[in-house]
Amino acid sequence: MSSVKKPSYFNVSTPILAEELLGKFLVRSLENKTIALMITEVEAYEGFADKASHASRGRTLRNEPMFGEAGRWYVYFTYGMHWMLNIVAGPKDYPAAVLIRGVRSPTSLKLERSRTSDVINGPAKLTKFLKIDGKLNGKLAAIESGLWIEDRGVKIKPIEIKKSPRVGVSYAGPYWARRNWRFYLKDSV
Repeated sequence: MSSVKKPSYFNVSTPILAEELLGKFLVRSLENKTIALMITEVEAYEGFADKASHASRGRTLRNEPMFGEAGRWYVYFTYGMHWMLNIVAGPKDYPAAVLIRGVRSPTSLKLERSRTSDVINGPAKLTKFLKIDGKLNGKLAAIESGLWIEDRGVKIKPIEIKKSPRVGVSYAGPYWARRNWRFYLKDSV
């Protein structure tokens, strides 16, 4: 039995939420079909002090959703070509979000034309596959928005979870760049 995660579920610290999201399902209603993919890789971005976070330089039009209520999508455009999908976490006015970096199909669904893998590892590949763009920015992670997170009863054991520094954040300085806030399932990357 599956259950849609309510906004209160996301109202925790991002490192805690990031780890808990592993094994949950990202569900997309798209073109008269529903695609459910298990979350396998995430990164936590926590508050003003986190120099790798968009919020470290203060509130802007771009990062405004990070300051909103937990359980909303923060979708932004990067490198002039890719959309990134984040779920807002923690209390309102405290900027925090979890970047969803990878998913896999629980079945043998072929996820990409050029691959036979059931894994999508990369945040830009994920948003492209699920046709996610800025229209979802600031929307609630709910069935009504067409994109939500479900618990489908998958239990992830602590031994299955790997931690490492986040990807591509060396600009944040050694302390923040080396934080082990990237969480992933050991066979997913």
